[in-house]
Amino acid sequence: MNVPHQIFVSVIVPIYNIERYIEEAIQSILSQTLENIEVILVNDGSNDNSEIICQQYAAAHSNITYLYQSNGGVSVARNNGFLRAKGDYVFFMDADDTIEPGFLTSCYQVAIDSGADIVIVGADFVHAHPYTAALPTCAQFLKRSFLNEYPDIRFPEGIQPCEDGLLSHRLLAVTKKVTVHPEAQYFYRQHDSQNHIRINEHSWAVLKQIPKWFEILTAFYDKYDLWDSHVEHLLLFLEHEPFNIRYFELPLDEEQKTYLFNLIHDFEKKHRILGKCDSKKLPITTPFRFFLKAKNSREFDDFYNRFKKRRAIKRKILLFLSKLIPVAGKRREFRTKIRKTYQR
Repeated sequence: MNVPHQIFVSVIVPIYNIERYIEEAIQSILSQTLENIEVILVNDGSNDNSEIICQQYAAAHSNITYLYQSNGGVSVARNNGFLRAKGDYVFFMDADDTIEPGFLTSCYQVAIDSGADIVIVGADFVHAHPYTAALPTCAQFLKRSFLNEYPDIRFPEGIQPCEDGLLSHRLLAVTKKVTVHPEAQYFYRQHDSQNHIRINEHSWAVLKQIPKWFEILTAFYDKYDLWDSHVEHLLLFLEHEPFNIRYFELPLDEEQKTYLFNLIHDFEKKHRILGKCDSKKLPITTPFRFFLKAKNSREFDDFYNRFKKRRAIKRKILLFLSKLIPVAGKRREFRTKIRKTYQR
């Protein structure tokens, strides 16, 4: 395939020891119905056969660029790939995932039709809009000129996990041109060697990075003078990233819970976040509201255990009552809503 004069989308793929899946990922990009695309493969110092595979594809396809860098992490790889991008829009794709053939066509069309700087991609990630606080990489279809307007907002180097959350949170704060595309299908592969699985096995390593997250956010909110205008956006980030994803999903012991509890509370108090916004009007959850008022992590955990029991009972009652709905379609719709509402 010849590289056209105008490139609609640049797909940037960071690669590290992913020989098992990289061909399938590249093939899914080459199979896109949108022809005016380029693929930028960034090898982050792999020591398996990933380099050979990538070089073979780059030699066979003129719209594939292959870059090699010494191991510097996924953020460095993505940022270096972006420096070479020429497309009107960019999409950062993981090397172990795939996209359906019409993915880029539909994302590009939605972006063009709406004039969006950010298209939130995928049914799993559009529900929070317009209160989206952070997004995974696979849910961000981005206008390149928009990114070029903010050269200081990039994937933070040396940060993982949450490098994608920190990027998206800051980008979402500097534009109102955001739209959603729930129909786009990105196929996220789950396997034991995934970065987030290996990282989350070392809870302290993740927790010790969180002060750096807060430093990045503080510098950003200071630079753009957003403490008053976007403090609610920041509050939602606190709920999404350190609370929902880390407090609940990491295997934390009591010491680690106390450490994370204090980190969040200290950051909130330092910047008087609750005092600057009407949290009652925000779609933050009851557990997070109590978390911010709790004296310590044990008090919160006691509350949350009681809260879960009450929700489980209510969920069971509502699912039982759904049997009384005579129309099958409406009954399924109601049950789906209940399961989503009471999943935590």
